[in-house]
Amino acid sequence: MTKRTRITWAAASARRLERQFLAKSARTGTPVADVAAAMLGVHAQVLSAAELSVGLRTEDITRVDVRNALWPPAPPTAPGPAPSLVKTHGPRGTVHLLPARDLPMWCAALPAIPGGPSPFAPDVRLTEDQAEQVVTAIGDALDGRFLTIDELGEEVVARTSPWAGDLVMPAFQTMWPRWRQVLHRAGHRGALSFGPNRGRKVTYTRPPHFAPLPPEEATRLLVLRHLRAYGPATPRHFARWLAAPPAWARGLYEELAGAGEIEEVDFEGTPSWVAAGDTDFPAAPERDELVRGVRLLPYFDAYAIAAQPRDLLFPGAAYERALAGGQAGNFPVLLVDGVVAGVWHQLRRGRRTTVTVEPLGRLTARQERELAVRAERVGAVLEARAELVVGEVRVGPHA
Repeated sequence: MTKRTRITWAAASARRLERQFLAKSARTGTPVADVAAAMLGVHAQVLSAAELSVGLRTEDITRVDVRNALWPPAPPTAPGPAPSLVKTHGPRGTVHLLPARDLPMWCAALPAIPGGPSPFAPDVRLTEDQAEQVVTAIGDALDGRFLTIDELGEEVVARTSPWAGDLVMPAFQTMWPRWRQVLHRAGHRGALSFGPNRGRKVTYTRPPHFAPLPPEEATRLLVLRHLRAYGPATPRHFARWLAAPPAWARGLYEELAGAGEIEEVDFEGTPSWVAAGDTDFPAAPERDELVRGVRLLPYFDAYAIAAQPRDLLFPGAAYERALAGGQAGNFPVLLVDGVVAGVWHQLRRGRRTTVTVEPLGRLTARQERELAVRAERVGAVLEARAELVVGEVRVGPHA
């Protein structure tokens, strides 16, 4: 019987923090896309939270740098450079910032995830042929253009048929046109991404053209990338991160194990997996040095969502205070020595932002000094002057 490598929570945390630029910040000059790639995508339903997720992992990146990576300033008389970062529908169907260079993987792996039954009534749904027509129309309409949702809708109907514009989708006390039920599919297929806002209106565009990887190669690569960033992990952890069927994830792991591309380890007594040969984890005192310290993570930070098992990342009172019904990400969190030990909130007024931090235990003098530095960095990323307040966070989740 082959003896499995034993890996502790402390060792796994140290390596994850190091690979996430949370143990040591990315050096000046590190491209924004490199930080996003290390995180395996940056949750961006709220762009300011995504800007913080990237900026807090670096020495000098600000929100302007993130936006310039998404939408490079164009010279007055010539086309602008291609973006290094793309804002589009990523894992779990939610909006993420993804490196443009990784779109061949993402836009082949995400469509390969088996979907569940349609939530729409039969007379509302698009047929598969209609859905493909809409995705093609979206990509063609957005190529080289920035369109609002209404402008895009007009283009889609003109390029398909009136059925695409039927107001049949219940949404926020109104009805949306039929074509919008595949908006996220267009993102997953590389036909759509977000453009810069036009005033208060969201715009969409098409990301740079690319050739998707074969689906089997893309899903294989995604498993290995996930294990590098967040391993050791189980198929259940991978499925939960993607909102994918557990049986599908188990099948992927079995195929990769059979091919010798991943290997089983003992992670805190649970059979888990890492990429083959990737079993070099930090040992004390290096491990302790990497884990030690105070860090602030914003809403839906990738580390808080993907690092498992969750009960070890959110120990004791943190499980009740920092999770919303067991769901990570709804509260910005305070990490102390590698585990969640509080929540925080920032409120901006003009050029100032108040960073209120609620620790769940007493901080040492050293930790209080480090917290002040972390709060200053929040202000720097957001191009504001930060004021730190240590006290109760009175707002609810995702406020």
